Amino acid sequence: MLKADLVALRKPVVAAFLIAPDAQSACVLPSMSRPLDSTRPAHCPILFGQCARPVESVPKEPQMDRLQAMQVFTRVVEASSFTKAADSLQLPRATVTNLVQSLEAHLGVRLLHRTTRRVNVTADGAAYYERCVRLLGDLEETEAAFSQSSSGARGTLRIDVPASIGKRLLVPRIRDFHEAYPDLQLEIGMSDRTVDLVQEGVDCAVRGGELQDSSLVARRIGQLSMVNCASPEYLARCGTPKTLEDLQDHTAVNYFSARNGRRMDWDFVIDGQKQIHKVRSMVSVNDAESAVACGLHGLGLLQTSRFLVYEHLMSGALVEVLPDYISEPVPVSVVYPHNRHLSPKVRVFVDWVATLFADHPCLQLKENPRLQIVSAA
Repeated sequence: MLKADLVALRKPVVAAFLIAPDAQSACVLPSMSRPLDSTRPAHCPILFGQCARPVESVPKEPQMDRLQAMQVFTRVVEASSFTKAADSLQLPRATVTNLVQSLEAHLGVRLLHRTTRRVNVTADGAAYYERCVRLLGDLEETEAAFSQSSSGARGTLRIDVPASIGKRLLVPRIRDFHEAYPDLQLEIGMSDRTVDLVQEGVDCAVRGGELQDSSLVARRIGQLSMVNCASPEYLARCGTPKTLEDLQDHTAVNYFSARNGRRMDWDFVIDGQKQIHKVRSMVSVNDAESAVACGLHGLGLLQTSRFLVYEHLMSGALVEVLPDYISEPVPVSVVYPHNRHLSPKVRVFVDWVATLFADHPCLQLKENPRLQIVSAA
C-alpha cells in the first residue's frame, strides 16, 4: 500500500451511513477515529449497535376500528342517513362515511346504496346488519356482566319524554338517578312531539296514548287519570256545569295534537260506552302545560290529566267539575327499538321511571269498574 494511502486512512471519518439490507431503515454513525473495516458486512450487528439515531421507517396505514365501524354502520342503517347517524353519534360526517367505506372495503361487498336523498341497505348489508345487531348486543351484555358497576349501566342514554312528565316527574328525581348510576349520563328531549326513535338516534321514550309503531318494544308503566276542572274566576262568571248537556253553554280550552293537528274532543265513559262531546273554545293549544295556564287564567273549562293540575286542585287555583262523569285514562308506556332491548342502560332507566309512576297517586295503574268499556255486540 502507498504511503499516501496510509495517511488518508488515518484521517477521521466525519460520518457514515449504514443502510440495512431491507432498505427500510438506516443509521448514522458518529465520527470515528478510524475507518470502517471493509471486511465487515454492511449489516453487521456491532455496527448497528453504534447507531446514534435510527431513521424511522414509513408508518403503515392505521387499522380500522372494526367494532366502531360496525356500530356506525348499524346507526346509518337505522337512520337511513349518514348525517343523522353522525349527529346521533356525535361524530363528524366525514368520519362516519370513512368508517363505512373502510368496512365495505374490508368485507369486499357493498353494504349501502347511496343517493342524494336517502341511504338504502343492500341485501348483503341487511344480512350484515342483523349479525352486527346480535353481536353488539351480546358484547354489551357481556361487558355488563363483568363490569365493576353493579348495574353495568354506563355511557350516554338519549331519551324523549312529554314536557310535562319530564319537568314535573323526572327532573326533581334526576339527582337520585345519578347517585344510583354515576357512570350514566342522560340526554333528555322534552316536547309533546312524537319523535322517530330510530331516525333520531333516541334510545327510549315515554309515550302517552295508544301506540302506533308496532316495530317498537313497549312496556306499560302507568296511566294518566283525567279530571274536568276550571278556575274559580271562570265558574263565578259562567256558572258551574252539572250535566254533560250543560257543556253546550260553556267554553273550553281545547287541545290539538302537535303531531297531526287533530283536535282532541272531550270524552266520557257512560254505562260502559264511550261518548264524545264537542265543546266550543276560545283558544286551542298543542301543549299540555299551556292548556293548564289558559285554564288558570279563566279562559275555559279543562279536561286534562290530574297529574298536571294536582297541585292547583289542592291549592284551590282550580276546581273540579262534573266529578260523576269520568274520562278514560290515558295509558303511558316506555318504548324502545327492538335491537336495544338488552341494553343495561335502557333497562335501568325503564325500571327507575316505572318506579316513579308507581309511587305517584295520579300515575299509578289502577282499575276502575266504571271505566270498563263494553264492546258493542
